[in-house]
Amino acid sequence: MATTNSSILEPKKAGQRRLLALDGGGIRGLITLGILEKMEADLRRILKKDASFRLADYFDFIGGTSTGAILAVGLSIGLSASELTKFYLEAGPLMFKKEELLERLWNKFKSDPLEMKLKEILGKTTELGSPKLKTLLLLVMRNVSTDSPWPVTNNPNAHYNARDRDDCNLKLPLWQLVRASTAAPTYFPPEVVKLKEGRQFVFVDGGVTPYNIPAFLMFRKATAEPYRLLWERGEDKMLIVSAGTGSAPRLGPQAGDPNRSLLEVAMSIAGEMMNGMAYDQDINCRTVGRCVFGPEIDREVKDMVPAQPLSENLGRSFLYARYDPDLTREGLDALGLKKLSPEAVGKMDSVKAIDDLMAVGKAYAKKALDIGAQWGPFGTAAAA
Repeated sequence: MATTNSSILEPKKAGQRRLLALDGGGIRGLITLGILEKMEADLRRILKKDASFRLADYFDFIGGTSTGAILAVGLSIGLSASELTKFYLEAGPLMFKKEELLERLWNKFKSDPLEMKLKEILGKTTELGSPKLKTLLLLVMRNVSTDSPWPVTNNPNAHYNARDRDDCNLKLPLWQLVRASTAAPTYFPPEVVKLKEGRQFVFVDGGVTPYNIPAFLMFRKATAEPYRLLWERGEDKMLIVSAGTGSAPRLGPQAGDPNRSLLEVAMSIAGEMMNGMAYDQDINCRTVGRCVFGPEIDREVKDMVPAQPLSENLGRSFLYARYDPDLTREGLDALGLKKLSPEAVGKMDSVKAIDDLMAVGKAYAKKALDIGAQWGPFGTAAAA
């Protein structure tokens, strides 16, 4: 029987806990990877590490939703951000291979190519509780059978991770959980996961839960009593870094034409709900935690970054950095990317815009990411 790596419960640095949360967004995960590549290189330099250093050597807990689940698992097994970029460049066009014409009534793309690539990189028999994972891991999906979000972790102390349970989550195939988290409705078919005791559940993409931004969920998993980790809170004790796949407001009808057809409403409502839930998760983090960097949320609350210097402890539960580029025309222009199309880089299946997505990630990371100035006690050589 496989055993969980108990060392994942030990902090990478005594007195500190570092969490990395990765959003959903399809092939726009390449934008996130541009941020992660610079993050890994900067940490390597700050901490005076060699080329073998990985983000899994720094973060204690990595979580992701949908495409963020792929990234989270890849990082947790010890892949570098650049290795994951190579994986996306090779697998991206395969992931979005169109389904046969009649099957498109149910889903736009095939699931087989992604399943094959996940088995290739993770292994067919690797379980959620595998010692291959070097960090705590969170994967978010929606259980259609129970009509509920289904965030799973490899925390060996968690209630449903007890090895003597017939339905122990740690025994579930890792590739299949990732595939379930990426099963975006209308894009990919659902994933059916069978438990050892004979039950089975139907899962779809975690992006249709409130947790397409999984950062605040990870905070709860790390600190709330029912989840049995009970990590200590505090601005000098916990850092949560949240990386998105880019965002842009979708403007609706104006006052002169307030009505929309039933088809327009049906096609837009899922995206509108996801944007609202993303707003809620982000503002939760900025309210309970201390935001050290992040884009402006709206004109009322702005970015919620306190004016006081980081050396002044405000008593918040954690430090919070949110990295997410603006994919509007104005946002791309501000990054010096005036030739890029907002429509092309805004789609989750824009495989033809792969080069543009990489350009956005790299340009944004260069402009926005400053670990030494933004992460306080977590961004210095002493954090090694």
